[in-house]
Parts: sequence; C-alpha cells; structure tokens
Amino acid sequence: MGLIHIEMFTTLDLVGQAPGGPDEDPVGFPFGGWQAPLLDEVTGAQILAAYEGTDALLLGRRTYDIFAAYWPHQKDGEIAELFNSVPKYVASRGTPDLPWAGSTRLGPDLVGAVREIRDRHEHVKVVGSLNLVQTLLREKLFDRLDLWVHPIVLGVGKKVFDDGAVPTNVTLLEPPTTGSNGTVYLRYGLADGTPATGDMSAPDRGLGHDDDLR
Repeated sequence: MGLIHIEMFTTLDLVGQAPGGPDEDPVGFPFGGWQAPLLDEVTGAQILAAYEGTDALLLGRRTYDIFAAYWPHQKDGEIAELFNSVPKYVASRGTPDLPWAGSTRLGPDLVGAVREIRDRHEHVKVVGSLNLVQTLLREKLFDRLDLWVHPIVLGVGKKVFDDGAVPTNVTLLEPPTTGSNGTVYLRYGLADGTPATGDMSAPDRGLGHDDDLR
C-alpha cells in the first residue's frame, strides 16, 4: 500500500485558500496570491524535495483546471516534467473535460477511489484542492500532512480544518524548519487513536496550586 501525501500552504490562522495568485479563487476572497511575497529559496527547495518520488497526483477540480492551463505548456524544470508525466486523478462532482494527458476523473465513491489509488501507487501527492483535502482529513484518508505555515494572519478565507474536522492524532516526522521569511515547514504523519485529555492540576504536573504560577 502506498502513501497519500497532502501538501498544503497555510497562513498562521490556517487559511489555505488561493495562495498561488489573485485569479486562483477570486470570488469573495481579497487576498489571492498571499504566498508569493513570502516565498524564499529555503521554502522553494523544500517544495521541490517534497515532490521527490511522486508517482501520481490527486487533485480537486479547481486546482486541476489551474494546473491544466499552465503545466502542459511548460517543458523545462523538474516540476513541469514530473507533473506532465505522472497520472492525474481528479475529484469532481460533474463530468468535466480533462485535456491534460494522463488525467482520469474519479467516480462518485471518492473514498473508495482514493483507497484504490493508494493501492496502485507508492506516493500520491494532493496539491492545493482545499475541498478535497478537507474530505480526506475528515475520512482520515491520508498518511502524510506537509504544512508550510506562513507568518501572516488574514482573518478571512477557507481554512484547512473546517467545522467538519474530526478528532485526529498526528505525529511530527522531523524537526520543523524555518525559511528566511519566517515560513515554518511542518511534516506530520497520521497516528492512531484520538486526542487524549488530562488534568494540568494533577500532582505530577507540578501545577496544583495557584502559587506555582506566580
């Protein structure tokens, strides 16, 4: 069985909407392209490294349309070569035209289709596709979650974890790294179980009395 990797760019308040450009998702969102001023060499290298070994892309319809209008016309560069050569699986409620070579629309049973894709490939990358990502998070149908957390707060926009998020444990796979512009790269893996609770006033916590906090 392969791995489903979610690659997600977010703000400090976990907005993941339209990081790439003003026209990416323009309706009712005034900050399209918020990532561009914060991109640096460190983050760029991390993104390139994150795609190593990718043998399939899993995309939502909107992200697919953006990619399909751009990447087939790019012939140079590692990302262009990779994206144009691997299979592309598209989650869509409709029956869109998929002109990008190697593209396949997934059927109505999204969960079942994603499980089949994971059985078929070793490293499936989910790029952008916020609505799709939220479904995968709710179903716990992912294995890796890579977050680039940028040092801005927008206050508006679609967030990575919406109101339908479910209690989930993840484990940090490697120490966080920070780019020169303050973007923090976090790599998580899905872990078993659900979040535990405890009591910070328990004796072994050393916080049993108010005096301890003064």
